[in-house]
Amino acid sequence: MFNKVLVLSASAGAGHIRAAQALEKAFIEMGATKEIKHIDTLEYTNKLFRNLYSKAYIDLVNAAPELLGWLYDHLDKPWKNERRRLAIDKLNTRPFVKMLQDYQPDFVISTHFLPAEIISWLKAKERLQTSQAIVVTDIDIHAMWLCHHYEHYFVAIEETKMHMQKLGIPEDKISVTGIPIDPVFAKVEDKFQARQQLGLRQDITTILISAGGFGVGPIEHLISSLLQLQRETQIVAICGKSQELKQKIDQIAKQLPSEHKVVLKVVGFTKEMDRYMSASDILVGKPGGLTTSEALAKGLVLVIVNPIPGQEERNSDHYLEEGVAIRCNNLPTLAYKIDKLLDDATRFNTMKENVRKFARPKAAYDIVSKLLELKK
Repeated sequence: MFNKVLVLSASAGAGHIRAAQALEKAFIEMGATKEIKHIDTLEYTNKLFRNLYSKAYIDLVNAAPELLGWLYDHLDKPWKNERRRLAIDKLNTRPFVKMLQDYQPDFVISTHFLPAEIISWLKAKERLQTSQAIVVTDIDIHAMWLCHHYEHYFVAIEETKMHMQKLGIPEDKISVTGIPIDPVFAKVEDKFQARQQLGLRQDITTILISAGGFGVGPIEHLISSLLQLQRETQIVAICGKSQELKQKIDQIAKQLPSEHKVVLKVVGFTKEMDRYMSASDILVGKPGGLTTSEALAKGLVLVIVNPIPGQEERNSDHYLEEGVAIRCNNLPTLAYKIDKLLDDATRFNTMKENVRKFARPKAAYDIVSKLLELKK
């Protein structure tokens, strides 16, 4: 058992925070620590730096995804640009360093590269006596995740482990666990019972659309395309925190004729995403590491639309290679592609079996178990 565990995330997108929350929950459920605290690193930085990491990221996703992709590729140069990046980070994270030195955790887990890099530097300078594990929250690893001073890395797939070994990370310091998701997604729930509890039809294919916790992306266009499905289908649109988005889709739902083949249910921000996933057959949307890991844990086949250039493009490549996803590059053909998939029962069932093999629903528990093992 650990004495004091600190889980560190950064609110640049919702995924890093959700991964940290999953680990915190797993630690508590397993009774693996006397004390645990989860902190958003950006809360301990100056306002300008905080906005650059959080708001600017969302703005780029919406307004200039190609620029985001260019930055991703431009910065993906292992073991280069470290000093320049670290100098900027050190300048803007002084309150974070003070918090670490005051709290004195005996183990730190970072689900974002920013705190991982700062802790690595503090360990190098012998200003912090703590062990550090780094949990990579995408399928691939980007150069910004690479540190010199750490105890262990946790990654999503074997290929990423091999990539890191080629970059000089020792094999015994990397574990393939999958991306940590809330343990609730590991619970098996009857599909038809979940539909009944959520007020959904039980007898038709159910497609889930998630705009993520921030309600970003062209979800209205997605729905317009999906309404052209030829099969009797039920679409559940999760709008996140965006009231404006929910109102737009509510209007679309109200205008549908009662005899329409596609049923549209609109949901705002919800804490029952696990149940909506239990009730669904397919997830349509962007391939963010956390949302797709949750969906795969619940047995959903992925339909990837408009992945963000950079990490989501790479996630997409892996999912297609593993046979757990199809990809639509042109929204007008989305309904056609899904109809075609559903018409081919053998193909669809094979994909569901691939999902079952690839999913890592207990990743958070596996990470905590490995950390306890390393502590011995």
